[in-house]
Amino acid sequence: MLIMKFKIALCALVIITLVGCGNDATKVENYDVIIRGGTIYDGSGEAGVVGDVAINGDQIIAVGDIGSAVAIQEVDATGLAVAPGFINMMSWGPSTLIMDGRGVSDIKQGVTLEVFGEGFSFGPLNPAMKENFLTDWGVEAKWTTLGEYLEYLEEKGVSPNISSFVGAATLRIHEVGFNNRKATPEEMERMREQMRAAMKEGALGVASSLIYPPGSFADTEELIELSKVAAEYGGMYASHMRDEADSIFEAVDELITITREAKIASEIYHIKLASPRVWGRYDELVAKIEAAQAEGLKITADIYTYPAGSTGLDSVFPAWVKEGVREDMVKRFLDPETRQRIIREMNQLSTEWENMFLNAKPEGILLVGFENKELDKYIGKTLAFVSAERGTSPENTAMDLIVENGNRVQTVYFTQSEDVVRKFTAVPWVSFNSDAAALAAEGAFLEDSTHPRAYGSFARLLAKYVREEKTVPLGEAIRKLAALPADNMSLKGRGYLKAGYFADIAIFNPDTIQDHATFEKPHQYATGMKYVFVNGTLVLDEGEPTGATAGRFIRGPGWKKP
Repeated sequence: MLIMKFKIALCALVIITLVGCGNDATKVENYDVIIRGGTIYDGSGEAGVVGDVAINGDQIIAVGDIGSAVAIQEVDATGLAVAPGFINMMSWGPSTLIMDGRGVSDIKQGVTLEVFGEGFSFGPLNPAMKENFLTDWGVEAKWTTLGEYLEYLEEKGVSPNISSFVGAATLRIHEVGFNNRKATPEEMERMREQMRAAMKEGALGVASSLIYPPGSFADTEELIELSKVAAEYGGMYASHMRDEADSIFEAVDELITITREAKIASEIYHIKLASPRVWGRYDELVAKIEAAQAEGLKITADIYTYPAGSTGLDSVFPAWVKEGVREDMVKRFLDPETRQRIIREMNQLSTEWENMFLNAKPEGILLVGFENKELDKYIGKTLAFVSAERGTSPENTAMDLIVENGNRVQTVYFTQSEDVVRKFTAVPWVSFNSDAAALAAEGAFLEDSTHPRAYGSFARLLAKYVREEKTVPLGEAIRKLAALPADNMSLKGRGYLKAGYFADIAIFNPDTIQDHATFEKPHQYATGMKYVFVNGTLVLDEGEPTGATAGRFIRGPGWKKP
């Protein structure tokens, strides 16, 4: 355990003694915490320098050699890296942090801020949305607006800090429902008003997820209008683009258009080339984005550090299949004529939707989570395996599983190239995410499988790409884990180890930090992270969570303190 030096009396004795020792007495200071002798990576991207970090309350007071200063707590960081806490640029922890506020899977990797809102956010909610929230997310909505949700979570108690974008799909559901049509002028104005209210509450901006209905029903004009409102308050536009495979260049064109027309900074969620047909176009994709940056547009991106993604099994179907509510999709599956149409379209490349069935193929589609416990025997099996066992085609098997499950089936898709992932880790404008929930390897969380990125995305960067493959230097990796996303989202006082900044700090052994989660056994914690401070409070001590709930609702640039 960390040596908790509760030595107020001793400090007083030291001070009294030094008062009589001449001029040196004035150099002695008292702090709440001193992190002593670690290699400090301040977030600038530079190499580390051995020194100390002093904390009072929730702030960093001094960085460097603080000599004979004394503190209530001391951390011996000799041989360890001391870094600003990592920012999970895209987290699916809004519901799991209600269940368990510790966020252990991420805290054990040094994450001190969880950012929510990819397309869907936990507010604003209308009465119908609140009524369905327990069914959709497994938690009771005791709030209405996004700001109220984040305040609720902060009050309930969380170890990491929390923040959120407004989901563009959430705004659309609020006013248009699940209908595949253009918003009326009146609906559009109400969406803008909801957007303004959320920005004033502290939202980071607006985020879309354009492969999932009803978010996919929004046209470019709608997204521009919402982004213009976010831009008024200094917010960002973030997007899971309409296509990450064959039509990715057209999808990037849309994001560039939104960025330009709305005069807003933009973020590409989990940038990837999600089909073998486009793996060879990495250089072309990066060049396209950097050309837009050279034009003066602020466009950045983030990744998770694995060559496989995870979403619902319903992603193997065309968008029209998913129009309306879940029951509507099931009715289509049960109609023989419609089912045949679906099968035909699953086997055709299209510019209208990203075909995950053809991109991953049945042998690259791994089933990891069911609502119907009778189907749990298929967890960890591929669609190809289940299809063969059942004696039905992969297309029919996918539809049957969703009907039997009563909800979407959580799925891992192997569509990416390890080489492309490796290259993206070194791109200066790319930060990192888990694209997963914040979990604990215990209790109800073990009832389902998950993607290993939930437990290993950040540790994998530091172990595989920094230490083993030397794709990116440690100092630069830390900049991309902390300072880059903090700057992109205009978060004041976060992302750096500087005097006057909040004391969000990750302390780890760069020689031993390691991810252990695998696709077969994902519920395995990363190791090597020794201490984590959130707002000056120790939430990870000698690699184990303390249970302290020091996390806060971190508000975006549009919020003004009352």
